[in-house]
Amino acid sequence: MLDKIWQALHDATGMLKDQASTLGHGAREKSQEVIEEWLAVFPRLEAYGFHVNSFSLGVSINPSLEAELRAPHEAFPPERIEEYLKETQTSTALQMVFTTVKSAYTLYRKAKLPLRGELIVRLRIRISPEIRVVIGSPAAAEG
Repeated sequence: MLDKIWQALHDATGMLKDQASTLGHGAREKSQEVIEEWLAVFPRLEAYGFHVNSFSLGVSINPSLEAELRAPHEAFPPERIEEYLKETQTSTALQMVFTTVKSAYTLYRKAKLPLRGELIVRLRIRISPEIRVVIGSPAAAEG
């Protein structure tokens, strides 16, 4: 009886390992596909006034690409961000960046704080991209 339980447990463990391997491979392929799509976006972001300050690749079951882009606040007044949003309607990636920049500036202005430092956009590209916008000095942007 105990042998049958151990055998069933062993069989189930093997099936789980196979499924995890298949899912891991699929996730890895999807991550690479997403990263490749974003690589084409960086030159376009530079054309809009950003410069890539740092760039890194993380390799794991779920690979990721991380980049930090910077620009002077003067390059992104509200009306220009609106223009960019209209121009980039066919690019989900650019829309995500400019929508996040617009939202960050809107919230910052509501807080009635003066603009400091420069605009910093941090991207973490993986199956589900993350965009973080920092308004302020580089020391305040750590983390």
